[in-house]
Amino acid sequence: MAKKKAESADTGEKETSKSETSYTLNDLPGVGDATVKKLKEAGIISIRTLAMYPLNKLMDEAGIGEKTADKIIRAAQDIEKMGFKSADKIWEKRRSLKKLTTGSQNLDDLLIGGIEPGAVTELFGEYRTGKTQLAHQLCVNVQLPYEAGGLEGSPLYIDTEGTFRPERLIQMAVAKDLDHNLVLKNIVVGRAYNSNHQILLVKESPKIIKEKNIKLIIVDSLIGHFRSEYIGRGTLAERQQIINTHIHDLLRLTEIYDELAVVFTNQVSAKPDVFYGNPLTHTGGHIVAHGATIRIFLRKGKGEQRVAKVVDAPHIPESDAIFSITEEGIND
Repeated sequence: MAKKKAESADTGEKETSKSETSYTLNDLPGVGDATVKKLKEAGIISIRTLAMYPLNKLMDEAGIGEKTADKIIRAAQDIEKMGFKSADKIWEKRRSLKKLTTGSQNLDDLLIGGIEPGAVTELFGEYRTGKTQLAHQLCVNVQLPYEAGGLEGSPLYIDTEGTFRPERLIQMAVAKDLDHNLVLKNIVVGRAYNSNHQILLVKESPKIIKEKNIKLIIVDSLIGHFRSEYIGRGTLAERQQIINTHIHDLLRLTEIYDELAVVFTNQVSAKPDVFYGNPLTHTGGHIVAHGATIRIFLRKGKGEQRVAKVVDAPHIPESDAIFSITEEGIND
């Protein structure tokens, strides 16, 4: 008897979880077609997205009152079971996490397997240190099968500095014996012409992530437009607040979509008060430093060689590795 009850309980749990995956925004209590339309226009197209949305942001972007916004967020969080969970469940998920190869075994070893989905990775360094080259290589590699270090998905590339080059991708694809026409077809590119446009492209991305099977988002570079548009100390606080929101929009995407990795490149500036050691530091200050999950500093080596150093990561010690940039792409 007890056994039958246990079996029926298990069946009930399976049925519940199955029905949860089929929930849509229309199933939320008190949500009609007009509210669903507002949510979708704000880029909120799923229960999971809504469950992770900040209350004030939802009110501003979807034009929904505080009581209604609070009610539907709570309902979405209940459906998603966004409470506490034991550490062994988290470990179980991380242990089975597929990582994206960089093309260099040395660099993959440094990152304990490669670029991590579910995280935001920052690549920063001077010009010609390989930031954009690595970003292009990842756009090719993400399309590879799992057993070859890929994620069997497509990349979304947000180009803020006009440095996206299809011809470079063709070289990298040919080097891996891939059909370069198919590789290019799978890459979705958005050219951001100013900081507002850049923010908008990230907000619009949920509309195509599932449709195009996006597994990688590249922002190259994160800070360029903000540096040129917000000039002077008087604009610094506003700039940092906007950048903070922008990075958290990217971070939220990695939480919402399984196997989605986000990589952004960043510029450096020289600190005039440093007389000993490396005077270079990433731009964006503490806001960017805290926003990125994994931070990698790139610098030039001899000839084609580059040095990557993990500056900050929750699970990787501060260490470095050497890789090369050749005509065929990123390798050892």
